[in-house]
Amino acid sequence: MKILIAGGSGFVGQKLTELLFKKGHDIIILTRKGKQSEGTIKFVQWIKEGSSPEKEIGGVDVVINLAGVSINDGRWTENHQRQIYESRMTATAELLRIVEALSEKPSVFINASAIGIYPPSHDTVYTEKSTEVANDFLGRTVHDWERKAATMMEHGIRTVFMRFGVVLGNEGGALPLMALPYRLFMGGTVGSGVQWVSWVHITDVVHAIVFAIENNRLNGPVNVTAPNPKRMKDFGKTIGAVLHRPHWFPVPALLMKAALGKKSSLVLEGQHVLPKVLTNEGFEFKFPTLESALRDLFY
Repeated sequence: MKILIAGGSGFVGQKLTELLFKKGHDIIILTRKGKQSEGTIKFVQWIKEGSSPEKEIGGVDVVINLAGVSINDGRWTENHQRQIYESRMTATAELLRIVEALSEKPSVFINASAIGIYPPSHDTVYTEKSTEVANDFLGRTVHDWERKAATMMEHGIRTVFMRFGVVLGNEGGALPLMALPYRLFMGGTVGSGVQWVSWVHITDVVHAIVFAIENNRLNGPVNVTAPNPKRMKDFGKTIGAVLHRPHWFPVPALLMKAALGKKSSLVLEGQHVLPKVLTNEGFEFKFPTLESALRDLFY
């Protein structure tokens, strides 16, 4: 297949490109920087004055949208929050414009999303059938992002919203920072410890995206989280156990708020999210338990 990826140079995008390349697909990566194409991987410039990517793309079978400023980088100032929001709206709008300009439409559109759309809760279990939307920055951002992406359906294109949980990997995401205190023998419970961490191994993320491409029954929201989420206290204890480090140095919520500001909500709040669509369709997680995921990443 011929697959177009926006955000192919990011944490998830790089791993996904590697997997798609191994499977023999032709890949086009939209980039703001001029890059020389490499074999079956073609780089096309976009979102820059004078660029017309639709003239270089031709027909594509799949469009994948992973573009957007990372929520993990930098303090959540008003300016950074605006960049997070606007980068997603701008990239999605441009992909819609590109697809509208193509004479041959793709058969499927995969749009990155996040479980941040669900309200934080200690008790509620969320699945793809849950309709609650968090009334905070992430909830509003994800809601508006999905609503914008849903416009693809007007062209008869199967559209899937991959709602990523806390993605665990060595090259990016939250894990390196979460593991650092334990490596320094200073790990412990963050905040109350009862908040949920709906995590997922990066390998399962990219395989889930490929699964969504190949499975025509998948439409709309798809939770991309491991089937066994953990409360923060147990999450930390598992990191300590796998690294053979103590879990003893508590990090109060006030300290996290002082250090991270509004972004502290990423670790002080959480959602208990289950991947019902993936499991019901027969997707097999390579790392269904946190211990197996951490052992793979740490060793």
